[in-house]
Amino acid sequence: AGMNGTAIENFVCVIFNVSFMNCTWNVGRTATEDTQYFLYWTPSKKENITECQNYIKDNCGRHTGCLFQNVTIENKNAYFLVNGSRSGQTIQSYEEKIMLISDYVIVEKLTPPLNVTVNCTEAAQRCSVWWQPPRTSHVKKSSCFKYEIVIKNK
Repeated sequence: AGMNGTAIENFVCVIFNVSFMNCTWNVGRTATEDTQYFLYWTPSKKENITECQNYIKDNCGRHTGCLFQNVTIENKNAYFLVNGSRSGQTIQSYEEKIMLISDYVIVEKLTPPLNVTVNCTEAAQRCSVWWQPPRTSHVKKSSCFKYEIVIKNK
C-alpha cells in the first residue's frame, strides 16, 4: 500500500559501545517535505515491538534515523519496520528481518580488546602480549576475532 517511491531507502544500523544502536535511512525518492517516517523494531517476534524514542531529523524535520539505548540482540535476528504518512495518506512501508550472522544491514563497531598485558624481557629481546576479546552485543565465540598488533620502537 502507498504511493511508489515513498518507502525509505538505504536502511542501515550500527551497534556501538555494546548496547547502543544507531539506524539511518534516506527518504523515499518521491517523498515530499511533509512525509514523516516511524521506526519500530524487535529483537525477536516473541518480544514487544519498540518504537524509536530518539529520532534523527533532516532539514525538513523528517525522521531519517534513530538512536536506541540498552539494545540486546540475543538470538541473531532482528525485525525492523519503518512506516509513515504524508498529508494523511499512507506511504509504502519498509520491513526487514535481519540475520546478524549473514546480513550486513547491521554493523557492530567493536570496543578495543580488554585487559591488554605486555611482558617484555630485555635479555631475550622478546615481548609477550595477552588480552581478552572485546565486549560485543551478540558474538559469544572469541574464535570469531582476528587481531593485528602494531609494534612501534621508541
